[in-house]
This record gives sequence, C-alpha cells and structure tokens, in this order.
Amino acid sequence: MSFSEEANKIFDDVVIAYHKKDNVDTPIENPFKPQTIENVLYLKNWIDTVQWHLEDIIRNPEIDPVEALAIKRRIDKSNQDRTDLVEMIDSYFFDKYKSVKVKPTAVINTESPAWAIDRLSILALKIYHMLSEVNRKDVSPEHKEACNKKLSILLEQRKDLSSAIDQLIVDIENGDRYMKVYKQMKMYNDPSLNPVLYGRKA
Repeated sequence: MSFSEEANKIFDDVVIAYHKKDNVDTPIENPFKPQTIENVLYLKNWIDTVQWHLEDIIRNPEIDPVEALAIKRRIDKSNQDRTDLVEMIDSYFFDKYKSVKVKPTAVINTESPAWAIDRLSILALKIYHMLSEVNRKDVSPEHKEACNKKLSILLEQRKDLSSAIDQLIVDIENGDRYMKVYKQMKMYNDPSLNPVLYGRKA
C-alpha cells in the first residue's frame, strides 16, 4: 500500500467515525499507537474535521456574538494545532530520508510532502460532504446533478494529488528531489510579534 493509499484510508475512517455522533465536542479515539505516523495522520484529520464543522457553526447568521467569538478562538487554536501536525509529518519524512544521498541534479519541490498531505486531508472532507449532498432527499434533481459533477472532480483531484504525493516521496527516496522543514513563521499568535499583544503588555 502506498503512503497516499494509507493516508486516504485513515482520513476516510476518521470522517466516518466523527459523523457517528457529529458533534464538535466528541472526544477523539485514536486507534493507533502514539509516536507513529498513523497516529499523527488520524489526529490531523480529526482536527480538520472538527474545524470544518466549527466553520459551519460560526456562519449561522443567528449565532450569539459571544458564542461566535468563543468559536473563533477555538478555530485559531485549531489552526495552530494543524500547523504543528503538518510540521510533525514533514519531520517524519525528513528523518526517514535523512541518509539519502541527494543527487547533484536534485531539485526542491514547491511544497513539502506534509503540506500536500494536508490538502489530501481536506479533500476527504470535501468528498464526504459532497457525497452527502448527492444523497440528500430534500433537494431538486438539478442540485443532485450539480453536486455529482463536483464530486467527480473532487475524486479526480484526490487521485491526481495522491499520485503526485507518492511520486514526490519516491523522488525524495531516490535523491532526485530534496526537502527542507521550514518551521512556522506565524506572527499573530506570538505575543512578542503581534503588535496588539505586545502593545497591550506595554
């Protein structure tokens, strides 16, 4: 099984597991051993899935402003956790292939494996929810047809992205491409870099 096949299976399993209760406060039950890449992938998609639904909730035009602010803070925290996990996935690949002899002709990719896998995780959510729209009973045939076309595109996108990820991993393994792990440079969560935060402290 290729890396993308394993990742897609984990992501699909997570989305199905979440929707058994469909509640953003449902505790995660990660079936994989800690410190494994499978555990990290499961956690990554669980966070993405919860955030997907938080984004839905916060768009309710009748939401209480106090509740909306609390959800916004929660989404900010979720984004930070997602970024941390992407870096963790990249570190996994960096460590796995650290002994590979990079060829003189090797080039760097436009994005790291983990950021491509991040997009794969979101695609699993898009596919699940678009399929749900296709299967709705309370919509017109036109709605179903439009969603079915979008679903076909999403499935093709996942196929292409999965292939590209697997090829990138092979290229790194063979020394034809190399990767770097750039730690996050986010400023708004850092009290020493966000002017509003360090201004308040002053």
